[in-house]
Amino acid sequence: MNAALCGKRVLSYRLQNHERLQRIGMLNKDERSFGRITGGVISSVVSRGNTILVALTNGANLILAPEYGGEVLFHKDAGPIPEKYHLRIDFDDSTALTVRLTSMGVINVSMRNDMASSYVYRRDFNPDALSPADAAFTIGAFADLLSTKNTSLKPVLVGKDAVIVGLSNSAFQDVSYRARLHPKRTASALDSHEKRSLYDSIAALINERIVQNGKEGFCDLYGREGSYVPAMGPNMKGRACPRCGASIEMLRLGGGQVYICPSCQT
Repeated sequence: MNAALCGKRVLSYRLQNHERLQRIGMLNKDERSFGRITGGVISSVVSRGNTILVALTNGANLILAPEYGGEVLFHKDAGPIPEKYHLRIDFDDSTALTVRLTSMGVINVSMRNDMASSYVYRRDFNPDALSPADAAFTIGAFADLLSTKNTSLKPVLVGKDAVIVGLSNSAFQDVSYRARLHPKRTASALDSHEKRSLYDSIAALINERIVQNGKEGFCDLYGREGSYVPAMGPNMKGRACPRCGASIEMLRLGGGQVYICPSCQT
């Protein structure tokens, strides 16, 4: 997005089918707020965790967080545009961007001084949490944070109190499976080898998803579907673990379902 959008001037915007999003706080209550982006030039696009921050030269910021599903698509010639979208932005060079949420998420316009009022911005741009995309995400920093968390691994890696940003429940299942760790293990009780295994598993998962254009069922900025198939999750229900042959089990943990191998993950 940074490469494709920087330097583009916003000509106009359109909202549609957005009333429900407004009612539940996923989109600005006052849709006139989106008028702030009109005339602005995109100066940068950065992401941290699940949140994308599009900054404009006029001080407006577009905050996008398709938390559990959505599409952010760039249209080089402004057509054909998908019929289903919540936000459409037309640029003055006849290109366009559309944003659609298919589940929970955020589409928000805020001025610089107001961004802290956005929950997803506060969560993912929290300087006290690590991002696997940052140079600060080292094994030393990660291990130190784990040592301070006397709780099970899931809330340590996923959610508002996580020590890192951006891991979903799906990613967590893959990471804990790769690291051969049971999701109910206490983070502070892990030994140095287990912390290293967890760190390496996070880095490997993210790299593989990027190389494979994202997770299957999701698409990139140009509509190309990802090919990464989760190693663990609902796709493994009723199947044998490919490493040891044990039957995959489902646990209810942290308000959701987590699939594990009872033999490999201890």
